[in-house]
Amino acid sequence: MFSKIYSFGSRVNTAMLTRWWGLTGRWYLNLHGVITEGPLTLYGYPLLTVIPESKIVLSERVVLCSDARFTALGVSHPVILRTIRPNARIIIGPNTGLSGVTICAAVSIEIGSECLLGADVQIFDNDFHKIKAENRRFDNCPENIKSAPVIIENNVFIGAGSKIMKGVRIGCNSVIGAGSVVTKDIPQDSIAAGNPAKIISKIPT
Repeated sequence: MFSKIYSFGSRVNTAMLTRWWGLTGRWYLNLHGVITEGPLTLYGYPLLTVIPESKIVLSERVVLCSDARFTALGVSHPVILRTIRPNARIIIGPNTGLSGVTICAAVSIEIGSECLLGADVQIFDNDFHKIKAENRRFDNCPENIKSAPVIIENNVFIGAGSKIMKGVRIGCNSVIGAGSVVTKDIPQDSIAAGNPAKIISKIPT
């Protein structure tokens, strides 16, 4: 009997949460400066930073999962979407789903449609600090910190815990194995894995 009551209560709680996020999610995103181009789904609230003269754009039917109860693998933190320089942009295409993903843009990160980004994936287009040793910790001049746009094309699946580094382009339909560190371009219809990620096979036809 107790288990039935608990199960019922859990279902009610889940329904109330999803309803609440559905009602307030777009308002929450817009309040923080995110541009939404249509209906979307939130499971929990993401962490957002949109600095002046930058933009984050979410296309229709994007799904952001920030609550570990709503994805099989769980997540260690909410989705994080963050721009750190003027004119930076993050663009996420329609029907793309993110679970506990961190995206941090100094210039540009574009993600296509129908992509799957697994738990705790990290994507960034810059080094955050300069490579030269002198005054590395305190020198935040953009000219001294390397950056390059990231492009993830349509229908890409990025496995949990992977890191996508600056300047990378991942071709459509490709799969990145869990825990990979992608430092170079991956062509379309490829399966890549490892640190650094290397192509291990092609997508079966």
